Amino acid sequence: MTRLRTVVQSEEFGAKSSMPAASDRSIQSSADLAIVILNYNTATLLRDCLRSIQTSQHELRVEVIVVDNASSDESVAMVRSEFPDVRLMVNPANIGYSAGNNVALRALGFDPQNPAPPQVLPRYVLLLNPDTILSPTTLAKMVRFMDDHPTIGVAGPRVRRPDGSLDRACRRSFPTPQVSFYRMTGLSRLFPKSRRFNAYNLEYLPEDSVHPVDSVVGAYMQVRREAILQAGLLDERFFMYGEDLDWAKRIKDAGWEIWYNGEVEITHVKEAASSQSSKSRIDFYEAMWLFYQKHYRRETNWALDKAILLGIVGKGALDVGRHLWRFCTRDRRLEDASSMQRVNVDGR
Repeated sequence: MTRLRTVVQSEEFGAKSSMPAASDRSIQSSADLAIVILNYNTATLLRDCLRSIQTSQHELRVEVIVVDNASSDESVAMVRSEFPDVRLMVNPANIGYSAGNNVALRALGFDPQNPAPPQVLPRYVLLLNPDTILSPTTLAKMVRFMDDHPTIGVAGPRVRRPDGSLDRACRRSFPTPQVSFYRMTGLSRLFPKSRRFNAYNLEYLPEDSVHPVDSVVGAYMQVRREAILQAGLLDERFFMYGEDLDWAKRIKDAGWEIWYNGEVEITHVKEAASSQSSKSRIDFYEAMWLFYQKHYRRETNWALDKAILLGIVGKGALDVGRHLWRFCTRDRRLEDASSMQRVNVDGR
């Protein structure tokens, strides 16, 4: 077991600006791997994630940066007191997933307006969710995998949920209009092993296989330095969802390969920060429309374009409506359950 080696110190930025001053942004890196963790109110999970990084077995030069999006829990104090070797960057407001990660990417030297010399940039950047747990060999195996395949710009491991099931988002095809149609109409669920109908989640492929994909999940997205320099930063119009797909699309369009490595595995709690709120659901459907508008709308005929718009709006309205109904009737259901419990106790 080796201790995590970092080359930067803990630092918090003041609440007057969501970005650090230009003189504070530079991190002299030349690390093998820079791990960027965007946190929002997940202190306990973040602690477990950082501990799993600490117990990683490798000989890599690693930097860890935690960007906190104005958490109201003890996240900031916990990182500062328990992980003093971790670089801590605090935003005064929740600026979203893309913008939050871009704060760290700019600090590492990937700022298009003020780029650092390539030789001081980390060889790889890992976007890692705070609700993930790494195995001791995850980092070493994933870096070695990309070192052995220089044409790979992005790679991700097999991702398990706590119940042992596969997080299906860890290997995906791009949601083209055709792929999205099969998914939204339920054909992908009816024919999970079909290459045609379930192209999005690729469930017809073995979980432990190693193969090229269109995208991996942003919970563990390891990106090569040169791919970031070519594709640029995350698109900050994506607040919470879709930014990983968009980044993968731009990186792949730049000529890089994207691979899923099913021989390496991590655990992902998933949705810990969003808790599936109505706002997060709205963000999801907004991201769906933005991705389509950005990458496919120009090539889509008028009739299909309007059908896609109606499909996203209709499905989104039903989804958010169901969530709000469950939320608004939650107290009544709890009261009914409590009353039934009292009746059962009194009737004994």
